[in-house]
Amino acid sequence: QHSHPVMSVDRLLVLVVDDEAAMREVISMRLAAWGYDVCVAADGAEAGRLIKEQPPDIIISDVVLPDMTGLELLSHLTVGDLAKPVIMMTAYGTVELAVDAMKQGAQDFLTKPLDYSKLKAVLEAAGRDLCLRTEIRDLDQELATQAETGAIIGTSSAMQAIRDLIQRVAATDASALIAGESGTGKELVVRTIHDLSARRGGPFIAINAAAMAASLIESEIFGHEKGSFTGATGTRQGCFELAHKGTLFLDEIAEMPSALQPKLLRILEDGKVRRLGGTQEHRFDVRVLAATNRDPAEAVRDGSLRADLFYRLSVFTISVPPLREHPEDIPLLAHHFLRHFNQKHGRAVEGLRDEARKRLIAYGWPGNVRELRNVMERAIVLANDWIEVSDLPPYFIDGNGGPPASRSTESLAGLSLAEVEKRLILDTLERVGHNKAEAARRLKLDVKTIRNKLKSYGLG
Repeated sequence: QHSHPVMSVDRLLVLVVDDEAAMREVISMRLAAWGYDVCVAADGAEAGRLIKEQPPDIIISDVVLPDMTGLELLSHLTVGDLAKPVIMMTAYGTVELAVDAMKQGAQDFLTKPLDYSKLKAVLEAAGRDLCLRTEIRDLDQELATQAETGAIIGTSSAMQAIRDLIQRVAATDASALIAGESGTGKELVVRTIHDLSARRGGPFIAINAAAMAASLIESEIFGHEKGSFTGATGTRQGCFELAHKGTLFLDEIAEMPSALQPKLLRILEDGKVRRLGGTQEHRFDVRVLAATNRDPAEAVRDGSLRADLFYRLSVFTISVPPLREHPEDIPLLAHHFLRHFNQKHGRAVEGLRDEARKRLIAYGWPGNVRELRNVMERAIVLANDWIEVSDLPPYFIDGNGGPPASRSTESLAGLSLAEVEKRLILDTLERVGHNKAEAARRLKLDVKTIRNKLKSYGLG
């Protein structure tokens, strides 16, 4: 075990500012023994010169200096570079000075005579912050370089391959099928293809086959003429007409009623559609992208997706891997969400502490990127300057990293059957990033049942 912090930089340079020569010497010797490089200044002016010549990583300064107060020095130091940790010392130990120094951005405040074990701990904490800030700058740069492929974020070979494939698909007008577990970001892939394609100026229309009652899907796809069925009070264009000159996204395609699939295939083949109750055929020019959170080959085998429709839609197939298969992308994704939610909620959280980041990387993410997004939003609302383990959901803090549904059955003792059912439904939804279709599949229930249950809980 090293006595000095293990850093991404070799040795940290610490500037000691104190008008007492003996004090400068004692602190310098201690710091050198702990593995730091040291430079010293007797007053604020000398400190200012040294900072310009060779900027230190950390500054330790007395509050009372011959030519200015330590607080004035602090205000000079923190302008333009808030990331420089400044540790203030005082012989007076007054609470007011401590409060002022902390308000103006001091990292910490120590009273003389110095408690060297505390100084050492404060320096190590400051060193860790510097290291994290260096990593954050690297993450910022990485996010900037990835901006041209939208929000498809990750440096892993899997995400690199997906980005390359997206650019190739976007350059054509071919259909594509995007497959991946719930919460992996399939819609993001689809939107990115649209945004990078020649159709980006046209409409982007999305319909979700699993989120609609079977009776309504037909009207959504074909459109209808006034009076074609009870409740058809006006004429309505179907999704193919609405998406003319743009992109149509068919989500959860394997959930589409099988009787409707051959009709959909015929529309795709003909390039024209007839509204329900209508006689006229309407031509359209649409690029179709589809998605499924099931293995497409399996969906074809079990008959939920017709083989001919599958072949028509999957000129290209993009498989989005679950987050657990590319955990090396978690820090960058988490940082992306940190930036997003800081802005959304008016926060200024700097980043993740090491331990919190380790917990995120070690976790299995059954709800994939959508679950990570939810966890980060919650953490940013709760955190102070940094996200600590305590800002993560309870199932990270318990140490087993288990998702909510793996809680023991002992905690269910004394609950009514209805309460157990409610807990199971809500826990499952939490695990799959609130995707009702996926929760229904895991619980072997109908989506409608889940919707009705949520309504009865007042959450619908």
